[in-house]
This record gives sequence, C-alpha cells and structure tokens, in this order.
Amino acid sequence: QVQLVESGGGLVQAGGSLKLSCAASGRTTSINTMGWFRQAPGKEREFVAAISWSGASTYYADSVKGRFTMYRDNAKKTVYLQMNSLKPEDTAVYYCAAAPLLGTQRMTVPNNYKSWGQGTQVTVSS
Repeated sequence: QVQLVESGGGLVQAGGSLKLSCAASGRTTSINTMGWFRQAPGKEREFVAAISWSGASTYYADSVKGRFTMYRDNAKKTVYLQMNSLKPEDTAVYYCAAAPLLGTQRMTVPNNYKSWGQGTQVTVSS
C-alpha cells in the first residue's frame, strides 16, 4: 500500500524553527489527504495539520495556526511541515499520515487515516 517516512525532527529552543518532511511511496494514487499528527507522552494523538494531495488547501489545528505551515511537492510525493515560533508544549512525536479524500472534520480524526509513518521526535526546550 502506501509507505510514509518522516524526517526533520530534533531538539530546538523555544522560539526556534524546525521543518519536517514526509515522503510517500507505494500506492500513492489512492491518497488524497495528507495529515500531520502529534502525540506527547501520556496524551492522545492530536491533529496538527492536513493538506489536499491534488490541491493546495490546508487546514490547521487552532494551537498551531499562524506558527506552522504545511506544504506539498507533488513531483517528489512529499509533504512538509514548517514549524516556527516553537513552544515547549509542541514537544511530541510527530506522525505523517495518508488517507483517501477526507472532509475538514474527518481529516482531524486519526482513525480515518490508513497509512502512517514511523514518527519523528520534536523536542522544544524552554
């Protein structure tokens, strides 16, 4: 099916920036929506951002609006998450996910995604 590989995580000071990448391979013709989720220790996996594979429409969680930007490169079958003004509460494992066409509400629900990457750790120190 679809394989996803994230990269770009690391350790950064509060106020700093990181750029995450997610490369897709396999049956990518089945993908319409790509999403980013994150999960901190002891917490549920939460929605961060999503983008249409065939377009440039994006959707963000309120907690990251104005700070995070999701981009796509269809030729490379890769999506990116540019994270600016990072806060300690952004610390989590970040996961890339792929799904068929999802509406703006369904795209925020982890169970609606069929393929997941391995995750990449983002740590923001104060």
